Amino acid sequence: MLPLRDDNPSHRTPFVTWGLIGLNVLLFLYELSLGQRLPDFLFQAAFVPARTFDAGGGLQVGSALLSMFLHGGFTHIAGNMLFLWIFGDNVEDRLGHWRFVVFYLGCGFAATYAHALAASHSTVPAVGASGAIAGVLGAYLVLYPQARILTLVILGFYIDWVKVPALVYLPIWFLLQFISGLASLGAETSAQAGGVAWFAHIGGFVAGVALLFLLGGPGVRRRQPPRPRPLTF
Repeated sequence: MLPLRDDNPSHRTPFVTWGLIGLNVLLFLYELSLGQRLPDFLFQAAFVPARTFDAGGGLQVGSALLSMFLHGGFTHIAGNMLFLWIFGDNVEDRLGHWRFVVFYLGCGFAATYAHALAASHSTVPAVGASGAIAGVLGAYLVLYPQARILTLVILGFYIDWVKVPALVYLPIWFLLQFISGLASLGAETSAQAGGVAWFAHIGGFVAGVALLFLLGGPGVRRRQPPRPRPLTF
């Protein structure tokens, strides 16, 4: 089920969402420029769960932040940016620009450390924006459950475009992450688990719902259009 767009227009320009997408793309281009040096860069600079639990390893806050903007390939960044493009503008619209920055980064950190707890011995660098974006999905579900998501559905030879309510699409998405996360618990590294940090998605989604309430909840006011000025004669 691939989302293509929603029918939920936003009222304010999503500068932060655009900026996040731009920053992700810029850092991905930097990764490409490294060529054969990329693996060494990732092992040195990106978040590695095992380091957090080493003696004196610390929380790796800088590495966790950087890892939110790094990606493992074209498909990885394309999928993440598509989700951020579709759902980010509406959550930013309700929270406002600066609260959305706090919200997004908070979800990203929560997702990173959820993955670290689930894969505490992993020496594989964990990169990607999907944990933070999962938080955006959690908030979107609370704020816009009736919004409809135009979705490409592929079931064997059956291919169709379907408008799915967020109240259906997003819980299914979360359930798939949860099931995949449980199935990955026997793997010692995210590479053995298929290269996906499922618990980062789960942690990010839950954090998104929690942070939404901390930052104002579903009662965050919509931005009202300016009142028309009275005509003068």
